[in-house]
Amino acid sequence: MKPDRRIALAALTAAGLLWGTTVPLSKVALEWLPAAWLTFARFGLAAAILGFAARSRLRAACTPAVLASGAAGYGGSVLVQNAGIARTSVSHAALLIGAAPVLVAIIAALWHRSMARPLAWAGFAVSLAGVGLVAGGHGGGATAGGDGLVLVSLLMSAVFTVAQTRLLRGRDPIAVTAAQFLAAALAVLPIAVTTERIPAAPSSSGILLATVGLALIGTLLPFTLFAYGQSRVAAEVAGAFLNLEPLVGAIAGVVIFGNPVGPQQLAGGAAIIAGIALSSVPLLRARQRRPRFRPAPPRLRPTGCEESG
Repeated sequence: MKPDRRIALAALTAAGLLWGTTVPLSKVALEWLPAAWLTFARFGLAAAILGFAARSRLRAACTPAVLASGAAGYGGSVLVQNAGIARTSVSHAALLIGAAPVLVAIIAALWHRSMARPLAWAGFAVSLAGVGLVAGGHGGGATAGGDGLVLVSLLMSAVFTVAQTRLLRGRDPIAVTAAQFLAAALAVLPIAVTTERIPAAPSSSGILLATVGLALIGTLLPFTLFAYGQSRVAAEVAGAFLNLEPLVGAIAGVVIFGNPVGPQQLAGGAAIIAGIALSSVPLLRARQRRPRFRPAPPRLRPTGCEESG
C-alpha cells in the first residue's frame, strides 16, 4: 500500500472514531446549553477556526446553494438530533445512528437511481432490524420520543449527504464545509434567541470542556480529516469508515454514562454492526476488483531499412 493511501486510511479511521464522541459530548454539553444554543456554539466555533484556515477561498464558496445546504443539513439536523439526545440515552442515540448508511442508500436509489447490490440491501435490512430492537427497549433514560427525534435527524442528514455529492463537484471541500458551518450557526441563532433561555455561565469546567471538545474534536477535526481522506480514496470506501461512529458512541454510553445494556440492546447493536459490515462487503470488493492500469507495450523501434524508406 502506498504511503499516501495509508495516511488517507488513517485519516478516515480517525474521523470515524472522533465522530463517535459527538453523542456523549453532546449529552454532557446539554446540561449547560439547550439544543439550539449548543448547535450554535458547536458550529459557530468550528466555522470561526475553519473559516480562518480557508479565508482566501471562503467567499467563492458562499453560494446560496452551499449556505442553504449548511443551514438545513448541518444546522437543522443537528438541532433535531440534540433535542433527541436530551430525551434519550447515549447508547440508544449512538446505535440508532447506525441507520444512517441504510437511509443514504435508500435515498440515493430513489433520487439518483443508484442501486446497491443485493448483498448490500441484505445488510441494510439487518441494520434496520437492529435499530428496531434498540429503539424497542426504553430504559436507562431512553424514550420513544427521544429515539424518534434522533431518527428524524438521521433522515435529514441522509438527504443532505446524498445532495452533497453533487454540491461539492468543482468546489473546494474545506471552504464549502466552513461556509456550511457558518450557515448552520447563523440559521439556529434566531431559534435559540426566541425559543430558549439565555445560557448562564457553565456550572463546571467539565461541561465547558465538553462543549469546546464537541466543536473541535467532534466537528472540526473529523470533517477536515474526512475531507482529506475522501479526496484520496473512492467515496464508497471512505463511507465505510463512518460506521465507527455508532460503535464508539454506544461503548461510551455504557462505560462513561452507565447506560444499561440488556439482551435486546446487545442483539440490536450486534445486528446493526453485522448489517453495516455486510453492506460494505460488495463496495470494498468492487473497489478491489477494478482492473489495474497496465502500461501499453513499448513500440518497436524501426529498423534501418524502415528509417531510410
